[in-house]
Amino acid sequence: MTLQTDYIGKPTNRVDGPAKVLGTAKYAAEFNVPNLLYGYVVSSPITKGNITKIDAAPVLALPGVHRVFSHENVPSLAWFDRSYKDDVAPGGSPFRPLHSAEIKFSQQPVALVVADTFELARYAASILHIEYEEEAHETELAKHLDEAYQPGKGKTGYQPPKSRGNFGRGWAQGVAHMEGQYSHHAQHHNPMEMFASTVEWLGDKKLNVYDKTQGAFNSQQYIMKVFGLSKEQARVVSKYTGGGFGSGLRPQYQLFMAVLAALELERSVRVSLTRQQMFSFGHRPETLQHVALAAAADGSLTGINHVAVAETSQFEDFTENVVGWSGTLYDCKNVQLDYRLAKLDVFTPLDMRAPGAATGSIGLEIAMDEMAYAAGLDPLEFRIRNYSDFDQAQNLPYSSKNLRACYREGAAKFGWERRDPRPGSMRDGNLLVGWGMGGGIWDAQKQPAQAQASLDADGHLTVSSGSNDIGTGTYTIMTQIAAESLGLPLEAVTFVLGDTELPEAPVQGGSWTAASIGTAVQEACAALGEELLKQAQKMDHAAFKGVKIDDVQFANGQMRLRTDLTQAVVLRDLVQASGQPKIEAKNAKLPGLIDMVKPPKYSMHAHNAVFAEVKVDPDLGTVHVTRVVNAVAAGRIVNPKTARSQVLGSVVWGISMALMEESVMDHRFGRFMNHNYAEYHIPVNADIHDIDVIFVHEEDAEVNPLGIKGLGEVGLLGVAAAVCNAIYHATGKRVRDLPVTIDKLL
Repeated sequence: MTLQTDYIGKPTNRVDGPAKVLGTAKYAAEFNVPNLLYGYVVSSPITKGNITKIDAAPVLALPGVHRVFSHENVPSLAWFDRSYKDDVAPGGSPFRPLHSAEIKFSQQPVALVVADTFELARYAASILHIEYEEEAHETELAKHLDEAYQPGKGKTGYQPPKSRGNFGRGWAQGVAHMEGQYSHHAQHHNPMEMFASTVEWLGDKKLNVYDKTQGAFNSQQYIMKVFGLSKEQARVVSKYTGGGFGSGLRPQYQLFMAVLAALELERSVRVSLTRQQMFSFGHRPETLQHVALAAAADGSLTGINHVAVAETSQFEDFTENVVGWSGTLYDCKNVQLDYRLAKLDVFTPLDMRAPGAATGSIGLEIAMDEMAYAAGLDPLEFRIRNYSDFDQAQNLPYSSKNLRACYREGAAKFGWERRDPRPGSMRDGNLLVGWGMGGGIWDAQKQPAQAQASLDADGHLTVSSGSNDIGTGTYTIMTQIAAESLGLPLEAVTFVLGDTELPEAPVQGGSWTAASIGTAVQEACAALGEELLKQAQKMDHAAFKGVKIDDVQFANGQMRLRTDLTQAVVLRDLVQASGQPKIEAKNAKLPGLIDMVKPPKYSMHAHNAVFAEVKVDPDLGTVHVTRVVNAVAAGRIVNPKTARSQVLGSVVWGISMALMEESVMDHRFGRFMNHNYAEYHIPVNADIHDIDVIFVHEEDAEVNPLGIKGLGEVGLLGVAAAVCNAIYHATGKRVRDLPVTIDKLL
């Protein structure tokens, strides 16, 4: 008999796909609760200064307008714990909406108009008269480099970059050298679903909050601490999220405003942000980088110097690991790293897919291409000669690292051996053809998480955890893990997420969800298996007397003896015999502090290698990325179908970073001017051509019980650099300031 133990690793359709296609999947702004009011946010037209007057009388005179909230009436309603920090908060003092008359950044929320309909609230907001006293602002990073400082604590988990050896000595030892300045401008997340919160008033300060977030528990903790509510009063639900890319890791200001209005008016309230307002909080920070490399005659690196200066707000120190990867990815004894911040009159930047690494890999991987030319080596050969078998930054061995196979398999699929190294040497008719490569490294992390599993009398398994699914496939892979763990068909398993009444889970980010929630689900199913075995033993089933859990297997809806597969009991019969509607179990408690701070034994990372082809029109300067191969080593791949989608999206984003994506700041006004989909350029179908994704086989027994490393970030790394390197190969022009627009090539 065939055992049903092969769900993990098999391409599986999304279990939530039908709900999304049929429209039954509800998002935060789609919960039409009774007696719902609508809030519309008023944004500041100035970047820095103070509010001097608010005239709300004409607005309040409109029939159907219930309240205008501003700094003038909010402080008595909500208390602000200045020590409060959400799960991913930077060091400093979090922004408090409507807290004072002070304006800290352009489009700062300054008022909330609440009315019977959205249209009325929007109109009323448009006629709200507010007067300001404007002050001079500073939003240009390049003008404040001399004021840049090394951050202190920074964001939770931030570690200052560690240098080693003596870069000056390494530079002197080199026979080939390169130095370069690299930059990209601010970028905004732009998920399809805009931020919204629907707060259902249940009476006695009890709320159901339907929030757009990447962490329901994070939003709940925010509400509890700001408004002094209990867990029972502040339930947060987030079943579906239409993209986040990091923008939903922190609670956004519409959540505060919706809860504030609901508590004060004792009515259900929805607050939705516009697309322009989606540009008013957080972004990938503009970052300027300096990279210098030196190599010996044999091509081995003798020195690496990587310095980055990034923007942050006036009130928080947002930090990223931009330069640290340069001390890990390649073998070099002399590494000098530095990371600094410059305070500007902007909102605090936010984590954005592969935060820090996406930025740092641009500088490092373009510099590696330049160094390969300086050393007279093929860019792939140069990387292989500087391959690191040991993590010199952490002084630890790798739990697993199959980057060499990424290089080998990616290059073979791409046809790299046919590359003529001379810039401008390859053509397709009139078009210049360029081939470039890049790569990256990302932490393989696992966070504390809980899950619960229950089997009912019909043999249906329900597994739950309060995690989120931002489109990555969490619903599906957790269903696969649970089904394999207890040997049930996929259709007999339901995974439930996105609710603070479920077992606690971390925010969905950092590429740790599959490993963290997957491990919790596996453990919960194992605990349930033990409960089922106990029930079999209660039934005086002779074959299971004295049997331990390792002596049985779960397959085809049965529990069997490993030594005699004919000795089996149907799982649903065990539940029915118990006399209970279901048998359930949880995984172990969250690890304690001592477990979390134990020194690591291994360096745990995912890796990738990217190969890109561009075709450039020499007369027009237009660039088309015609082929990309992305080879990824990320441990065990639970679902190759959803995993491939993750990497495909990463490649598209990398092309976007290289050629299109840029939030344009007009420093006269301190405002991002292209705050819409029409002018914030991202790829469309016509921009994307052939993309091949290779998952390099990699087994890792150390990283977590499932051997998962996570894919959300690593697939993006090196893509933008590979495209830029291909453009150089095609044209002979080295562009170090992203995006590579037509004017930079003409």
